[in-house]
Formats: sequence, C-alpha cells, structure tokens
Amino acid sequence: MLHIVDDEDVIRDSLAWLAQSRGISACGYASAQAFLDQAGARFDAGGDCVLLDVRMPDMNGVAVFDQLSARGLTGRLPVIFLTGHGDVPMAVDTLKRGAFDFFEKPFNDNQLMDRVQEALAQSRQAGVGAAVQSRLASLSAREREVLDLILAGKLNKVVADELGISMRTVEVHRAHIFDKMQVKTAVELAGLLK
Repeated sequence: MLHIVDDEDVIRDSLAWLAQSRGISACGYASAQAFLDQAGARFDAGGDCVLLDVRMPDMNGVAVFDQLSARGLTGRLPVIFLTGHGDVPMAVDTLKRGAFDFFEKPFNDNQLMDRVQEALAQSRQAGVGAAVQSRLASLSAREREVLDLILAGKLNKVVADELGISMRTVEVHRAHIFDKMQVKTAVELAGLLK
C-alpha cells in the first residue's frame, strides 16, 4: 500500500491515480497527524511505502519522518519525500537518516513510480525478515540448539547424542520448531533462514 501524505487534494488524487495505473493500492492523508494516527502495528507486515510532502501546515514531513524513526518504522516503511521547496542540504540530511529517496516537484512520474515499486519491494522483504525474526524469538533455548544442529544437517540420533537427550525428545523439539517456524521440512527451514 502506498500512503500519500500531502495537504493538497489535487496532488494526493493525482498520485493515487498514478499509483493505481501501476497496480499499486494507494491511500491519501490530508495531514501529517491523520497519517501518524494510522502509523503503527498495521505496518509491521511490510509492503507499505510513504510519499511524504515536506511542507504541510500542521507538521512538516521531516518531523513526521522523525516520529516514524523514533517508532522504529522506517526500516519496514520506506519514506520518499516530495517537495516543491527542497534544498540540497535537506535532501542529503534525510537520505543520511534513512529516507528512501527525495523528489523535487515537478517530478518525472515514471521515475517516481519506479522508486515507489522498489520501496514497496524493500518493505515486503523487511516485513518477511521481521516475521522470521519474531518466529525465531519464540523458540526456547533448547529448541534453538536443536535448530542449529538440524541446519547443520545432523540426523535426530546425532542431535540426541550431542545434546545428551533422547531421540524422542529431539523429535518433539523438531516438531515444535517446524510448527513455530511455519515450515514442513528441514529444507524449507534452511531456505527460510538463509
């Protein structure tokens, strides 16, 4: 989903139309606060990007970006700044602090949408990575030990011998690992964690 934060209706509408012409779902926000009220857990899965106007009456885009950064969202929620009044130092500063890109109005529609698609792909990948890390965090210490040995290609009997536990206990841990990691085979598990 592309989130368009701009106080000008015509800009929001034209950007939404442009996004939809590329098959990208878009949602517009007339103010920074309207967007920030939505920013939170709904972006945890990834697959979102923000087009953020720098100059808005209630709160400028850089302040919004700072709030997203403080909430730890900019890794999963790439921000592309749009401005009609930008300057080089502002652009360099926001890019150094983690903004995905910075476009000056008027901009080339195709170049902007190409960057939006790249940002959405990055966001999806970050969402997948966050989900895998969350699943890994749900494993117990013993399950992590068993996981490491499974990934090393060791058979249940060898895992049992190395950890000093029964083979049946290894099988139970293996089943729990597969369930928590949402995989069916060791090959799937290895692919997920590569």
